[in-house]
Amino acid sequence: MKLLDLIKQRYSCRDYQKKSVEQEKLDYVMECVRLAPSAVNKQPWKFHMVTSEADKAKLRECYKREWFATAPMYIICSILHDEEWVRKDGKHHGNIDIAIAVEHLCLAATEQGLATCWVCNFHADECKQFFNLPDNEEPAVLIPIGYAADELREKIRKDMSEITCV
Repeated sequence: MKLLDLIKQRYSCRDYQKKSVEQEKLDYVMECVRLAPSAVNKQPWKFHMVTSEADKAKLRECYKREWFATAPMYIICSILHDEEWVRKDGKHHGNIDIAIAVEHLCLAATEQGLATCWVCNFHADECKQFFNLPDNEEPAVLIPIGYAADELREKIRKDMSEITCV
């Protein structure tokens, strides 16, 4: 499949089937994440697989949306701040690095017939506390992952002329 076709298929899923994600598909997705580029190859990230009912219940307390509770599993995508590269002018690149890795995750999941949604509007402090994350680790993105129960939505994007200049 061409990359553009894959990108067109990826969308923010907001309803999931109860069907579990097969381990071989999850392994494939996470191998794609592992190979994501990062500034100075620091790879300042940690990905927590949330599959137990108890842990899923904790995570759902951090983001109380009905649709979120339909996912069969979640991935907590964290930045390891003590490992991120910092440019000479003080610019931290952990947010950029995690974004690249998470989009690898979402595209690989789409390729495998799975659905995802970027969730950034959650209670990160609660998440950190519930999962006993160390001080240097910031949960940046939650990714529900599974088989879609909803349909691909139309993508509304700016015109090319609005985002490019010569």
